[in-house]
Amino acid sequence: MGSIERKKSPELQAYPMKGGDGDSSYTNNSSYQKSLSEVAMSLINEAITEKLEVENFTSEHPLCIADLGCSVGPNTFIVVKNIINSVKLKYHTLTIPTPEFQVFFNDHASNDFNTLFKTLQTEKQYYAAGVPGSFYDRLFPCSSVHVIHSSFAIHWLSKVPDEVMEKGSPTYNKGRVHYVGSDEEVVKAYQRQYVKDMDGFLKARAEEVVRGGLVVVLVPGRPNEVPHSECIGNVLFEVLGSCLLNMAKEGKIEDGKVDSLNIPIYYASPQEVEEIVDRNGYFTIERIEGLPHIAEPETKHAAKRLTMGIRVGVEAVLKGYLEDEIIDGLFDSYCKRLEQVPSLFSSGGAAILFCVLRRNEK
Repeated sequence: MGSIERKKSPELQAYPMKGGDGDSSYTNNSSYQKSLSEVAMSLINEAITEKLEVENFTSEHPLCIADLGCSVGPNTFIVVKNIINSVKLKYHTLTIPTPEFQVFFNDHASNDFNTLFKTLQTEKQYYAAGVPGSFYDRLFPCSSVHVIHSSFAIHWLSKVPDEVMEKGSPTYNKGRVHYVGSDEEVVKAYQRQYVKDMDGFLKARAEEVVRGGLVVVLVPGRPNEVPHSECIGNVLFEVLGSCLLNMAKEGKIEDGKVDSLNIPIYYASPQEVEEIVDRNGYFTIERIEGLPHIAEPETKHAAKRLTMGIRVGVEAVLKGYLEDEIIDGLFDSYCKRLEQVPSLFSSGGAAILFCVLRRNEK
């Protein structure tokens, strides 16, 4: 495979999920992600059965699997086990000798790899290794990985778009922490950053994936017909931003901190993803669809779970701007607001995109 021209960005930002195994950790607040991963398991099995070209692989070398944005578990271990079982079944069906398995767990260097590997089972079907680094850059040698998986990760941008931080510019995102409700220029800045990041993601994977290998992605997004303003993820961030503004009005935090705080997340539609993959040219989309929305029951307990789920995701972003006690107060206020708008839990503006990409031969 020829070399792919790609520029490495020195400005990548890292906001890992909250580590450890405490009450407020990602480990204990990722049941929603787990439920969607379980829904996707049968689809992953089908993709491996129908599209993974194991007959072109050699059993003399390990079959390599990578989970990008693995966080701290246990969800990553469940997914990896499912992938390996599906691959083994395909080898068995084709009466081909099953190779050994090597699994790479990837996340930013600041991820809590200690907790990840402490909870790794000693009796497993594979050799395990941690790979620190951004998945928007190269992580593995050329043509070395057979199956790449990423779940609830690539909606995170590599960084906040530079334009939205420039005071006096048309894209300066004053008074908001996200692009929803902002001027169209701000939305376009986020979209441009997403396109740039996804192009980098695809080019890096194109060099790493073997011929006949697959990239499987599960990521929050929005249906094609749903505008950004009605996407549930965006609405949740808009509520969080309003809570921050109220705290600023009360003098608990400085206005400037709200103005300079932006959450680097973008919710793409299936159409946007298809256009990026087609334009990139290194992969063919074998399957792309939205998974069924799993609605929370409209209860106060649901509001608390949703609050904690948002917190473990964005707390690393907030810590660069706010003290711990301010963050605690922010999410207390946020939870109360969510209790007042239970309709959010059954919003139709949500989509979890499931996408299977096959590496093109040319």
